[in-house]
Amino acid sequence: MPVTEKDVRTALKAVKDPELGLDLVVLGLIYDIDINEAAVKATISLTSPFCPVAGQIVEDVKTAIEGVDGVEQAEVELTWDPPWTPERISPLIRSSLGL
Repeated sequence: MPVTEKDVRTALKAVKDPELGLDLVVLGLIYDIDINEAAVKATISLTSPFCPVAGQIVEDVKTAIEGVDGVEQAEVELTWDPPWTPERISPLIRSSLGL
């Protein structure tokens, strides 16, 4: 069965931002997922370019993608363009955070 974006996003819900305690999908930090058969490339951002655990989060994203059935190769690109803002969080979650 081919890998789908939904499969990858579901796996990425296990990766949490350590400061906010919310997953990267809910926070709007997953910018793009490109699937080419069994190879997946995810473009992500972080809430701050000064995140002290950026390397660990990138590694956690890669590991989560590699855990999806059918994925043979995972690549994670960290980008700051466009910069992440709280507006990328769904309105319901934003309001519960008081943002």
